[in-house]
Amino acid sequence: CALPIYLIFIVLGREIKFTLTLAGITGAIVAIGITADSFVVYFERLRDELREGKRLRTAADHGWVRARRTILAADFVSLLAAVVLYYLSVGSVRGFAFTLGLTTVIDVAVAILFTRPLVAILAGNRWMNRGSSMTGVSPARLGLAVARHAPSADGAS
Repeated sequence: CALPIYLIFIVLGREIKFTLTLAGITGAIVAIGITADSFVVYFERLRDELREGKRLRTAADHGWVRARRTILAADFVSLLAAVVLYYLSVGSVRGFAFTLGLTTVIDVAVAILFTRPLVAILAGNRWMNRGSSMTGVSPARLGLAVARHAPSADGAS
């Protein structure tokens, strides 16, 4: 998440002379936390689906549908707050609002273009499907008694 934000800051710095003040850095830090929260929301929804007995690939798909609404709602509220704050404030608070709004838009892009496809790829991975304790989806971590096996080659759940 931090790399796309950093790259956009560099481009904006060169193109529109965007500079980071202390308020802008604060906005970026808050938004990076929001992006991390988006990942946590998705991963927890995925884990909820696994607890309901679904296979990892199916859980990733259904978890995304459920998490997407939450992520987009949270990002909409952050973006709305940033826009209102930007238009009602002056000085460095505007820098905070601009940076918060910019990084919130980046969060949406990262969730849709990076996090979702990466989890979909990992959901098809045999190591993830075996439920190793290092994956976060192990039966023990989910509170399940019996380990699930990887889906069959035909993709049946």
